[in-house]
Amino acid sequence: MTTIDRCSETTRDWVCEAVRIIDADANRSADTHLLPFPLPTEWGVRLYLKDESTHPTGSLKHRLARSLFLYALCNGWITEGTPVIEASSGSTAVSEAYFARLLDLPFIAVMPASTSTEKVTLIEHQGGRCHFVDEPSAMYTESRRLANELNGHFMDQFTHAERATDWRGNNNIAESMFQQMQLEPHPEPAWVVVGAGTGGTSATIGRYLRYQSMRTHLAVVDPERSVFFDAWRDTLPELTGCRGSRIEGIGRPRVEPSFVGQVIDRMIKVPDAASIAAIRYVEPTLGRRVGGSTGTNLWGAFEVIAEMVAAGKQGSVVTLLCDGGERYAHTYYDDAWVEANDLDLEPYHRILADFFETGRWPS
Repeated sequence: MTTIDRCSETTRDWVCEAVRIIDADANRSADTHLLPFPLPTEWGVRLYLKDESTHPTGSLKHRLARSLFLYALCNGWITEGTPVIEASSGSTAVSEAYFARLLDLPFIAVMPASTSTEKVTLIEHQGGRCHFVDEPSAMYTESRRLANELNGHFMDQFTHAERATDWRGNNNIAESMFQQMQLEPHPEPAWVVVGAGTGGTSATIGRYLRYQSMRTHLAVVDPERSVFFDAWRDTLPELTGCRGSRIEGIGRPRVEPSFVGQVIDRMIKVPDAASIAAIRYVEPTLGRRVGGSTGTNLWGAFEVIAEMVAAGKQGSVVTLLCDGGERYAHTYYDDAWVEANDLDLEPYHRILADFFETGRWPS
């Protein structure tokens, strides 16, 4: 009889300690806030923003990074000293660099050369290294090449996001959101509105809604250079595009493996200028700046709210405040950048002004 052992006691001890370190970090972190967004009371509709910017790494992706590390550790993909490589446009890499530093692991983010300077700085501040590619579609193959070359692990958020998170609960974003809604006037929202980058968040929320037998509908917003909307509308999962999204954190040039279209009730295509107009328009109301993907979320939320108002329906809508605007001072909040990208915000400012005055939305 032949016996082969592949796991030493030292290796198992390291993995157990790594899981403890990540769990301890979660135990130190409070849940994120659910913020009411002021709307005219006569509309009978309430809007809430789940503020994911308060995570230690400042974005929604902190939850994903924690889940991905635990998934990789428990699958035996990461052991002591394993270099971790990720294909990311920014926020996921910031969060993964944070967890890699907790575990004293090398971390490399493979990202488009167009990624904001602020995000690059945040990754490097967490001890990570940035590796740039000219074409966003090249991130995957370059990440695999680096992982093979360095004997490392390609985390591959776009494949593993929907399976690394326990969609039935365990303090995922859906469970947290609905627990915080319990004492509100309309505890079961009419709509939840989110964007899709990996597709993991929409998959988690969509599955949770069904698991909890809720009637809440899920709307996914998609920026203009992403293929998710067209692929979902036309049932073309193999559809690809040639340009990367200008709204960092959401939108992809291909349909990612973690995107589960069957749990989505509606998709809304949002022009990039509309996303940026939205974050600038709501800045005085929020008293702070937020990132572009939050603008995409808000644009979609305002659309479904206007429909509810027109139909005389009362209820609640929940969306995500994904990250803070300080990461985008040289892009979305920079007039020169907006002009250089041929983005005309004024028509969308007018739509927003009319919406808040009348409750109407253009058909």
